Amino acid sequence: MDLHDINGCIIIPTYNNAKTLQSVLDGVLKYSKGDDVIVVNDGSNDHTLNILQQYHDKIILLTNPENKGKGFSLRKAFAEAINRGFENAITIDSDGQHFPDDIPVMIEKAHENPGALLMGARDMTQEGVPKKSSFGNKFSNFWFWVESGIQLPDTQTGFRLYPLNHLKKIKLFTNKFETEIEVIVKLAWKGVKIIPVKVKVLYDMDERVSHFRPFKDFTRISILRVYLVTLTLIYYLPKRLLKKNFFSIIKNEAIKPEESNLKKAASVGFGVFMGIFPVWGFQLLIGIPLSILFRMNKVLFIAAAHISIPPMIPVIIYLSYLTGGLFVKNDYTFNSIHSITMDSIHIYFIQYFIGAVALAIVAGLIFFTLTYSFLFLLRNKK
Repeated sequence: MDLHDINGCIIIPTYNNAKTLQSVLDGVLKYSKGDDVIVVNDGSNDHTLNILQQYHDKIILLTNPENKGKGFSLRKAFAEAINRGFENAITIDSDGQHFPDDIPVMIEKAHENPGALLMGARDMTQEGVPKKSSFGNKFSNFWFWVESGIQLPDTQTGFRLYPLNHLKKIKLFTNKFETEIEVIVKLAWKGVKIIPVKVKVLYDMDERVSHFRPFKDFTRISILRVYLVTLTLIYYLPKRLLKKNFFSIIKNEAIKPEESNLKKAASVGFGVFMGIFPVWGFQLLIGIPLSILFRMNKVLFIAAAHISIPPMIPVIIYLSYLTGGLFVKNDYTFNSIHSITMDSIHIYFIQYFIGAVALAIVAGLIFFTLTYSFLFLLRNKK
């Protein structure tokens, strides 16, 4: 079985990897039958071009006049592959960490799972893997799970097989290392099946050159994560929960026998607290990491935090003003929900803020008590 069987090609983005590029090309070309290896020279200024000229009749060479970033090069290669009618594209890094002899494994898995995104899963615990790479991978895996609900062992791998028919249906806007995060999250949102495939990895610190810039690239990734998580909380998470029968999930979480009543009640109480706390738009963004940190029941927390769904927002704001009036005195009287205007919110913001914090604490404690009492009676009865 070869690339022809899956109508696939191989994509190699490269930037100043002259030490390892030739061995990567030689290894990849063993599985090529011509015109199915796309190399993108991303403005290299070392001996990369001299090496690539030796393969001018064996590869499809694309060139960026100046360094544009890995994401830009990948997007350029994807467009070329789609233009040439390929249905699948295997990406492999040119720094020598991947083994080209894993390509047949990816091809076989793609043949068994047409239309799936395959992620080469490296063993990040093996000797020689830098600790910062292992930590960064775990960090990325966690946020991918938050954004997609899918647990993967390696979300930072560059050894992947992309289903191009699905890929051309999504819009990408990043150009650097963060593109590899953006693309898998958006494919997951489209419902594309994602399968990890065990592959080998080699970190040769004498030859491997990494172009990851810790401050700049981590900042870019963090900005992208905020964008993706915000979309997840606003749209994709509710959609995912509804698709899986949200109320059945809540019921199953509520009766989970190994979890204490105290933990369940604390999760509900904290969810109500965050749903009312005056950080509109960021309740879940702040609350989910905290619920994970304190090992709460995340499903019950999210369900309770939805006390601030749109129909309830005017009620919560009105009750916050009434509660705030107990602490802050002014001449304005909020007689009803309709008496709240944009001007009044602006002028009496302190009253609202103090009232919202107090209301969040009281409501959280009430729901904690009610939930604990209900579970205590229900579980004892059973």
